[in-house]
Amino acid sequence: MATTPRPAATADREAAADREAAADRPGLRARAARSPAGRHVALLACYLAAGIAATWPRAAYLTGRVPAVRDVSSYVWDLWWVARQVSRLGNPWFTHQMGAPAGMQLGFDTTMPLAGLVMTPVTVAFGPASSFFLLTIAMPGLLCYVMFRAARLWLHSWGAISAGALFGLSAMLAWQDWYHLNIAIGAAWLPMTVEAAVRLRRLPGLRRGIIAGLVLGTSVLVNQETAVMAVILAALILAPRLVRRPVAARLAGVSAAALVAAVVASPQLIAMAQQASAGGAAAPAAAQAHGYGLYGAQLPGLFGPSPRVADFGLSGLAAIYQYRQPAEGVPTFGLVLTALAVAGLAVSWRRHSAWLLALLWLGCAALALGTTLYAGRRQYVPLAGTWHGARVSLALPYTWFVRIPGLSALREADRLALLGLVPAALLAGSAVDWLRDHARPLAVTVLALAVLEAGWSGIPHRGTMRTALPALDRPIAADRSGSIVLDIPFGLRGGIPLYGSAISPRALLLATADGHPRAMSYSSWVPAPTAAAITAHAFYRGLIAAQHGHRSRPALLAAARQDAEGMDIGWVLAWHRLKPAVSSYLTATGFRFSYRADGVSVYRPGRRRHR
Repeated sequence: MATTPRPAATADREAAADREAAADRPGLRARAARSPAGRHVALLACYLAAGIAATWPRAAYLTGRVPAVRDVSSYVWDLWWVARQVSRLGNPWFTHQMGAPAGMQLGFDTTMPLAGLVMTPVTVAFGPASSFFLLTIAMPGLLCYVMFRAARLWLHSWGAISAGALFGLSAMLAWQDWYHLNIAIGAAWLPMTVEAAVRLRRLPGLRRGIIAGLVLGTSVLVNQETAVMAVILAALILAPRLVRRPVAARLAGVSAAALVAAVVASPQLIAMAQQASAGGAAAPAAAQAHGYGLYGAQLPGLFGPSPRVADFGLSGLAAIYQYRQPAEGVPTFGLVLTALAVAGLAVSWRRHSAWLLALLWLGCAALALGTTLYAGRRQYVPLAGTWHGARVSLALPYTWFVRIPGLSALREADRLALLGLVPAALLAGSAVDWLRDHARPLAVTVLALAVLEAGWSGIPHRGTMRTALPALDRPIAADRSGSIVLDIPFGLRGGIPLYGSAISPRALLLATADGHPRAMSYSSWVPAPTAAAITAHAFYRGLIAAQHGHRSRPALLAAARQDAEGMDIGWVLAWHRLKPAVSSYLTATGFRFSYRADGVSVYRPGRRRHR
């Protein structure tokens, strides 16, 4: 079909419009850059890049390796389990994939159901290790951003941006991102709680109450320890104004927040209540009291230089920091953050809020010291007392804090320093704002020094492990019988109480690939019903005894052999060289060597039928 030519005047007008639009494009880009959304996206991108740099070589593990730590493999398993249950519309708070055949409740475990739900598409498409990589790589930058959002309620741009970086890139949180992902993710809800609660306090209303409730409710679905901290923060922010002026609008907003939080958190709370009612959250009082004394932060390390400075050749300065439990965290605010926080209080001393932030910071630091005081390499017990056989200091607040109903599960005192990191970062941001206005070169110098204490690069002696062992796992994955895989060393581990021996960190990674239920378990709490059901099996009792070097009598061996066949234990993986007692036990109960791959020896049932 022929086309009708356009009039020349019309063509000229269209060409002029095109030239005008082309000339205006830089202006459009500039306005986009100046828009609030554009600035926030740019800032988030900078934070993400800084987080990758501060935790390098974490991002380099995308090639298929993770830190060789049992906690890390458990997070990969958690993401796999939640995605599996979501895709099958199943219950993620109970599993038969650990502690088989008994199964176990996960109400008090680090399952991270909300994170697992969000990452389900990635987990299903690319595997749980990919979800784990994305979360750990992005988390430092996201922590910076949520802290920035909270800080801008008080501070100017420089101060708020610095507060975000000092929080999210701190060695304390970067270490958690490396080894305790649930704690790192949960910590993001602390600044989010501050922002939501402060907005509700400043302008009470139903809408802001619902937002605050959503923040608090979802925090429970990520990590229960930091959720308790978030509730404490919200109460400290909202309660004083509510008590002084309980107007209807304020009461309505707080009531809406409480109701929404309870509804959103109800699946997790119900699972926890069910586990507690079944005796799955109970632990010997003496074991708990002894555990409280293990994880207290030390002085002056809590306020001293971060051990991160050793990576820059400052080993002498890093030696000031000491902690008895290097596998549990890096409880230190760092020297630069401490100095900035003190300076922030000095320049803001006329503000009532500054003193409240300082009080919260120092209160959390005091709680983080635990039940006894460690200064340097010496232990002090002021006002000494005894609690369930454990020596405690009646002068330290944590001794009384864990006796408050509902707070006894906060077993690691040092993690309360994470709560103190929020007010410390806000005070430090105030100092940066002041320096920007009065001594800008000094502000640049101080922030440059803060870089030396930022982030974490891993613990070298821990090494890494591959996320997949195809040579070992291919025959197991091809077995569609659903038989139990027994990993040796065997144990029910992770929290308290403990049974058997420490398990291999690679066992749970393998479980996500082949889908077979595992006899061992690794969870925050070992539920008493699971432990009782497992130890009721003659085979498991004999195996635990063999791991401790004891040999079983013929009658027990015969019962154990029959028991193993009844449970359908189809695969035994020896992750290390077997002790003679364990090797003899496997032979006596009917297992024979099958093959060896990836440094692991595999045993199968002998003459009995493989199902």
